Amino acid sequence: MTLLIAGLLLWTLAHYFKRLMPARRAAMGDKGRGLVAAAIGVSLLLMIFGYRWAEFIPVWSPPSSFTHINNLLMLGAFFLFGMSATTGRLRGKMRHPMLMAVVVWATAHLLVNGDLAAIILFGGMLVWALVSMVLINGAEAWNRPEPGDAKKDKLLVVITLVSFTVVALIHLALGVSPFGG
Repeated sequence: MTLLIAGLLLWTLAHYFKRLMPARRAAMGDKGRGLVAAAIGVSLLLMIFGYRWAEFIPVWSPPSSFTHINNLLMLGAFFLFGMSATTGRLRGKMRHPMLMAVVVWATAHLLVNGDLAAIILFGGMLVWALVSMVLINGAEAWNRPEPGDAKKDKLLVVITLVSFTVVALIHLALGVSPFGG
């Protein structure tokens, strides 16, 4: 559990560094980008291995029906994540689509995982994303981008479905069925 918590803390500090210590980050120049990227990479490894190696400590038993809700939410999370890169009509409909994708992803996983490590990981990422939105909103104004071509939104739907399928297959390959059973 220590690795998992260390990973979450490093992830949070690396992402908040620019917001909480802007002068220090600016003084580091381009070198700072590499250091932050390295910290984020290490934090991901710590969270992945920390979660996989954590002792299973049950906290609650999610109903099996939550699996279906999880999958619907995950489709939404993939769609929201894609909205952050789209140049279609949906561009500019939401200020923080990537962070909202993390909120939806974390919520979906909290619904179907009742162990302490899952609550720490997904709950921690949920809190991180919500606080990130507050920090960004408080620090800078948003200039809503103009909508683009509607064809790009259709492409977003296709990419969402393909991405969801690939991630579901990866879960299955790892021995975790995202479809219950």
